[in-house]
Amino acid sequence: MESTILSAIQQICEEKNLSPEQVLEAIEQALAAAFRKDFGEKNQNIKVKFNPETKKMKVFDVKTIVEDILEEKVEEKNKDDDNPKEGEEKKRFNPRTEIQISEAKLLSSDDKKKPKNKFKVGDIIKTPLDVPSEFGRIATQTAKQVITQKLREAEREIIFEKYKNLEGKVINGTVQRQEKYTTFIDLGDTTAIMPSHEQILEERYSPEQKIKIFVMSVNQGAKGPEIIVSRRHPKILIELFETEIPEVANGSVSIKAIAREPGSRSKVAVWTEEKNLDPIGSCVGQRGIRIQTIIAEAGGEKIDIIRYSEHPQEFICNALSPSKISLIKINEEEKTALVKVKQEQLSLAIGKSGQNVRLAARLTGWKINIQEYIEEDVTKKKNKEKEEVEKKVKTRKKVIKKVKKNKK
Repeated sequence: MESTILSAIQQICEEKNLSPEQVLEAIEQALAAAFRKDFGEKNQNIKVKFNPETKKMKVFDVKTIVEDILEEKVEEKNKDDDNPKEGEEKKRFNPRTEIQISEAKLLSSDDKKKPKNKFKVGDIIKTPLDVPSEFGRIATQTAKQVITQKLREAEREIIFEKYKNLEGKVINGTVQRQEKYTTFIDLGDTTAIMPSHEQILEERYSPEQKIKIFVMSVNQGAKGPEIIVSRRHPKILIELFETEIPEVANGSVSIKAIAREPGSRSKVAVWTEEKNLDPIGSCVGQRGIRIQTIIAEAGGEKIDIIRYSEHPQEFICNALSPSKISLIKINEEEKTALVKVKQEQLSLAIGKSGQNVRLAARLTGWKINIQEYIEEDVTKKKNKEKEEVEKKVKTRKKVIKKVKKNKK
């Protein structure tokens, strides 16, 4: 019949997602604490080896062998250690975890491959200890507390490692609750925190709502892993594009830049080196299915797909879409651009509260100034050219008239 202890270990492993080795280590530490409580001595370093199949344990006093320290020099050495030289670590003999080599040679070892006279400095020596009787009530309570604490620590460590590897990734979560301005997200095995400055103002979060979140940071806290997530981070769009668009995921289409005002509008610059592939069409999808899915995941945020260009003039013109540019002049030294658009395109170029030009400037990295394009400049130029032509004609007529007069 299978051991009840083995069954209990297996159940704990399944419930807390721990390995049998981690559970067994917690049990051994708990038994060591119980032995120390009832039978241990001050200078013993108790370690326990437990066999869950036989339900038997072996107890050892484990010490590291160090060089001999003469008794008359111990006090003098300790005084020197109180004021160690610069660059030197303060060293002391710890009778609980260390044993002098001369004393070690007088002890027997449970390791048959290492006779007692073959010990050297740095070796570990295990001295078997007897268990006089069963543990008392207080020791049993101590063991229970230790095993609970160790299992909790092991569980927290696994959760920490899991989400530490997910930093910079987009994951799914469920809104758990809100406290003042902080939203708590249920991840299944733990709870993440979304501070107010990482939330989208236009969004409303309700319990049991399924959302995608960006894992910003994972740190060890006093009560376990502290997972900070975001709905505002620009990288959340990259992850959504990679999830929903195969061409972005396999690298055929690359995202060159992103400018985002979370919850309102974003501009995403895309590029491809494949001549037969349309990067904008790949992102939009047939009948806009792909981009609509991303917009829905982003909470209805408007997303403009921009074609990237290495030429600043072309890139700036693309970034200011949907407006049409009439004239553009750039200053590469100051990295500024003067853009002129017709009057009917002026509001589109600037956008509501300057949003379009602001996002275009962030996307391109250029300072953009918008001005109205006045066609009078062209008219004046044409009139001037016309006047010059008429002047030349008049001059020519005078010359011809003068020549005819001289012939007469």
